[in-house]
Amino acid sequence: MNRLRSLLFVPGDRPERFDKAADAGADAIILDLEDAVLPDAKPAARQAVAGWLAASGRAAIVRINSAGTPWFDDDLRAARQAGCRAVMVPKSEDPAVLAQVREQLGGTAVLFPLIETALGAENARELARAPGVSRLVFGSVDFARDTGIQDERGWLPTRVGLVLASRLGGLAAPIDGTALSWDDPATLRDMAAAARRLGFGGQLCIHPRQVQPVNQGFLPSEDELDWARRVVQAVAEGGRGAITVDGKLVDKPLHDLALAWLAQGGGAA
Repeated sequence: MNRLRSLLFVPGDRPERFDKAADAGADAIILDLEDAVLPDAKPAARQAVAGWLAASGRAAIVRINSAGTPWFDDDLRAARQAGCRAVMVPKSEDPAVLAQVREQLGGTAVLFPLIETALGAENARELARAPGVSRLVFGSVDFARDTGIQDERGWLPTRVGLVLASRLGGLAAPIDGTALSWDDPATLRDMAAAARRLGFGGQLCIHPRQVQPVNQGFLPSEDELDWARRVVQAVAEGGRGAITVDGKLVDKPLHDLALAWLAQGGGAA
């Protein structure tokens, strides 16, 4: 779970897709028992997910149904019996619910709270500090429905708030919401790159075709790697004087950023 650029949803009632999703190149798959599954299909989906987890030995995150729904307790019970180690909790608003989920799963599960409501955004800093939380996740579609903010530019304060809450809570960078299209790889890559520059570490995916461009977008671009190489070289050759690259002063934070980009992109100084 250290590198999570792409997290690919797969409906829990489509077990024939589980292995394909796991082989699609995403850093993690999310077996979905919530929005992707109709109410009548939830028992079969729960059984399929639990059976695959127990039999395949492969890792996955399971998105359970939210607290207060008729399926919440059964989802937790099935997840525990299947030895599930990572759970995505939708409509996360209350740290007490996260504590309940973790306790039901044996006290050591990794949690991914989905921030999908105004109250969830308001309580993001508390949620980030809850035991067992690995990453905060922005549920953009439900957030738009809950708040009425349909213009994506209006989500910016909330998205930045999740980045800050994660930093203050000692978490890795949060996961951004998904794009609803998958036929324009260049646009998907640019969206992922913009999310990376905003401070996100990964993005939700709803189709296998989104995985590769999202993975690319969360790596430094060639231009960024070229800049990073020049920075590292200039620092190595600069002795104790002021260092400039492209006419701009390079200080320690920029040198650290250059080294981080080179490590991510596999570039050499």
